[in-house]
Amino acid sequence: MSYELNDKIKNLTPYEPISGTYDIRLDANESTLNYSPELLSMVHKVVDNLDFNRYPDPTCLKLRKSFADFYGIDYKNVTVGNGSDELIFLIESAFLKRGEKLLVASPDFSMYEFYGSISENPAVRYLKNSELNIDVDNLIDTVNQNDIKLVIFSNPCNPTGQGMNKADCKKLIKSVSSLVVLDEAYMDFWSEEQSLLNNVGSYDNLIVFRTASKAMGSAALRLGFAVANENISRAIAAVKSPYNVNSLSQAIGFELYKNKDYLNNRIKTIVENTTLLYNELKRLGELTDDFIVYPTKTNFVFVRTSFSKDLWEYLKANSVAVRYMGEYIRITAGTKEEIKDVISLIEKYFGEELCVKL
Repeated sequence: MSYELNDKIKNLTPYEPISGTYDIRLDANESTLNYSPELLSMVHKVVDNLDFNRYPDPTCLKLRKSFADFYGIDYKNVTVGNGSDELIFLIESAFLKRGEKLLVASPDFSMYEFYGSISENPAVRYLKNSELNIDVDNLIDTVNQNDIKLVIFSNPCNPTGQGMNKADCKKLIKSVSSLVVLDEAYMDFWSEEQSLLNNVGSYDNLIVFRTASKAMGSAALRLGFAVANENISRAIAAVKSPYNVNSLSQAIGFELYKNKDYLNNRIKTIVENTTLLYNELKRLGELTDDFIVYPTKTNFVFVRTSFSKDLWEYLKANSVAVRYMGEYIRITAGTKEEIKDVISLIEKYFGEELCVKL
């Protein structure tokens, strides 16, 4: 008798990011800005004083307090994960019984549905409108009519760059009996006035995610945060692995979130660069009707075009990596110099390649 993998995993392939070395990487929505010399000096001090022979703090207490202080919330409402991915899988597998349905939006972050499939929870896909937005009343009807137990979507959205305003989010939460998970990984680039981070204590069915990977420029640390009322937070802490966040990430994250002015200035710079990228792409979009540039509340710009794959390949051939997504491409805002180079390449593509096809 030979062992066979079960049906839900036997045809899966490991995640493989775009391979190769590129002069400009604008494909993963990472911060283009590395740590300042001052922060790098702090990292060295952390390494020098770390007890590598000891297990990490299972409660991540110091990091939770530093994170909570940065956002002005209660640290008791915060649980830390090994990246938001761990928290997504943990919450979907623990808060849902086998076979219970979750709702995901489309297009949105694909891992929401993937992790649900691993925990054997079928996903109902809610299709966004032509402007890539969610009609909250229609979403509420869909949730209630399909016996949905968990709703999860990114706000602002990866990959579309669109966002649901705070009033509509509140309406959704109050109108359904399901657990609502708002992934605010990109909210730092939009507006804290649209966030529900400070409102988790008012609802018994809300979890809000944040991350250190995007605006905080710390993707290497793999730090994700789930913010919820104390009852839900206690349940998340009870089902997570005891030592899920390593000591190095905890210690660096603790120091990182104490640098409020530095982090807020970085966010301001990234937002300015994203605006520059958006305006330049909009300018190029005036050259053809087949290049739709969507407004963005994130650190990237989403573009729809029938020649997305051809343009993606052209940029790769010129050592620039962006994200290809079917009829869309997603371009992360880099430095002003990187944006200038990318725009010049797209202009060159329009001149050399696109005019031949039109």
